Amino acid sequence: MENILEILESGNKEEKIRILETLENSDNEEILEKIISKFDDDEIQVRGEAFSSLVSNKNGISKILINNLNSTNKNIKCFTILILANRNEVSAIPEIIKLTKDKHASVRSYAIGSLGYLKAYAAKEIILESILDSNLEVKKSALKSMIDLDIPISKELEIVLMKGNHPEIEKLLLKLKK
Repeated sequence: MENILEILESGNKEEKIRILETLENSDNEEILEKIISKFDDDEIQVRGEAFSSLVSNKNGISKILINNLNSTNKNIKCFTILILANRNEVSAIPEIIKLTKDKHASVRSYAIGSLGYLKAYAAKEIILESILDSNLEVKKSALKSMIDLDIPISKELEIVLMKGNHPEIEKLLLKLKK
């Protein structure tokens, strides 16, 4: 195990990827934490392999993942949100809701998007509030979640969003109104 942790900490890209490919069924908390830390690796391939190993992990790793939503690192929070959504971890919804107020727009966007994906109807008001976020990606995630949850948009909100003249927003609004 020490060898695994050492390679994940200081190995080169190929070594890290090779080790991560073998860890998709690990239930060792220390190893899982080290895998999660790779979401902030300099190499995108390492981050991708860490993501893949955790999404496909068949063990009960939800608690460890949910705990990492409290990380100070935005990359760790974002990837963890995506993993929880991909694993359909509805038990994570209350913790994901908290991240809709995160200082980082990317975290807010991933949180809002995952709530729609997880069919978190209880988050309807939060999703509607996020339509007015200052960040375009958060607005788009909110619209996508509204589509996923079949939440209608008020005429007033639609008018506000159309003032921005963003083609992607306009496309999402058309989908929402169908």
